[in-house]
Amino acid sequence: MRNVWTVATNAFREAVRDRVLYNLVFFALLMIGASILVGQISIGIEETVIVSLGLTATSVIGLMIAIFIGVGLVSKEMDKRTLYALLAKPLQRWQFLVGKFIGLVMTLAVNTAVMAAGLYAALWVVKHPLERNDAYVLVAVYLILLKLAIIVALALLFSCLTTPFLAILFTFGIYVAGVFAQDLRTVQAVNLSGGTMRLMRGISYALPNFENFNVMGAVAHGEPVAWALVWQTTIYAILYCAIVLAAAAVVFSRRNLK
Repeated sequence: MRNVWTVATNAFREAVRDRVLYNLVFFALLMIGASILVGQISIGIEETVIVSLGLTATSVIGLMIAIFIGVGLVSKEMDKRTLYALLAKPLQRWQFLVGKFIGLVMTLAVNTAVMAAGLYAALWVVKHPLERNDAYVLVAVYLILLKLAIIVALALLFSCLTTPFLAILFTFGIYVAGVFAQDLRTVQAVNLSGGTMRLMRGISYALPNFENFNVMGAVAHGEPVAWALVWQTTIYAILYCAIVLAAAAVVFSRRNLK
């Protein structure tokens, strides 16, 4: 684990130094600030608008960071030829991948914390003091972070399989499919055969069900989030990330780096 932690801290420092990261976070905070103006126009639903726009900005910006930086974690090391020097040391390939994963998740945790602080600042401007129900915003942010961790794992997997451009497309495609995974299980189409329906249902269970992580609508309306959903989603995210990272480690261990 010492090697994994070393890679993770280096990945965290490298991501923090990336200027694009600051631009994206600044853009998200700007959107959260703009939600105050939009909320003032929407009389009676100011808080709902601010929370909805704030959590949406956090999710979208986090998605961009997870995909673009996540794909570049491996490909950038290969392009700079620094990966060969790292693997020449007593560092196994799976340790490299897990360390990169942890490093980017740490970066996303810091960024989501900053954006959550901006969201709470916007809420405080509109209504102060804050109420007890506003704590559910942190639950929504936590679930967003779990979703982003899965996306980082997928980005690492596809970056080990193909080129960076295709890896970005595949990761984004899996994300879109995962948003509608629940619909694939319940869709009813008269023109589809039973075998096709079973295939769609099987694919839906293989895809990450990102709908489980979406509590933005409930939180925006001040509704509580069940703790059972939180811990079940946490276990689901941990298991899914572990499976995807294991697959990425297998692919990366067999890849010819020459």
